[in-house]
Amino acid sequence: MSGTPREKTETVSFGCRPHGHVLTSKHQRANERRTWLVLGITLVTMVLEIVCGLLFGSMALLADGWPMASHALAMGVTALAYYLTRKHQDDPLFTFGAGKIGDLAGIGSALLLWFIAVLMAYESIIRLVHPVTIRFGEAMMVAGIGLAVNLASAMILKEHTHEDERNHCNHDHNIRAAYLHVLADALTSILAIVGLGAGMLWGWSFLDPLMGIVGAALISHWSWGLLRRTGNVLLDRTTDEGMAREISDAIFAFDGVRNVDLHVWRVGPGHFSSIVSLIAPDGQTPDDFKSRLCNVSGLSHVTIEVNPSAGNQNIKREKYAAKT
Repeated sequence: MSGTPREKTETVSFGCRPHGHVLTSKHQRANERRTWLVLGITLVTMVLEIVCGLLFGSMALLADGWPMASHALAMGVTALAYYLTRKHQDDPLFTFGAGKIGDLAGIGSALLLWFIAVLMAYESIIRLVHPVTIRFGEAMMVAGIGLAVNLASAMILKEHTHEDERNHCNHDHNIRAAYLHVLADALTSILAIVGLGAGMLWGWSFLDPLMGIVGAALISHWSWGLLRRTGNVLLDRTTDEGMAREISDAIFAFDGVRNVDLHVWRVGPGHFSSIVSLIAPDGQTPDDFKSRLCNVSGLSHVTIEVNPSAGNQNIKREKYAAKT
């Protein structure tokens, strides 16, 4: 429109680094190596538990081995996601980098685990209706081995899980999915030992399949939590309201600056992107606002649009208000 001041738009990268789109976890290579290590350990233990569960007739032992099979597959997906992220980290076809590949893998892992939980619950109910003979001593021994392996795997994967993170919004959901898989499996191993022990001491054989049902419920609950967190990332839902307020406070501290639009979303583990549209007095450029955002931790990609204030006095100044 004739006579309308032209806005200034500039994309900047933080904190004051050259512009780029490598938006991955700084622990990615270490996390990938740990994932491959735990995958190998899990595969060996998985075969042992499933074979022994079939030989000894223990539903609780099978309920421990089946989730481990899903964990092995999920960790394979985790390792593949790390590889694809590295392969495409500089690919210009990914608008905001390849950091969300891990979140996509997390969604698949959660769905797989939920499916296995349904199968566990079904088979446990069948065993409640039609009990089978259980060799408690041998089954408890293998369940104990499974528990030890799961706890060791959880310790391997837990390193760096919470390091240098503002809150859960910055987690690497890829390694976190693998970590929670083996942690959930450790819980089902404990339940298997409890059910087998009660059956051996007091003859309460019904507790063995009952523990399978309890384990299925726990895994389903964990699966839903992972689905919710990774879904938020893939749908670009604002998950770090503190960062949005920090950006707002830094930019709109300028006299005469009015907010038109502000969006913040996660583009990778520990990396967030933001689009800011504002009205400012004539002469101010995106660079004038850039310096105020250099120290915002985790802010890696920003687009700032500055509209001159002339002819726009009717727009009310607003600060970002986080919605819960």
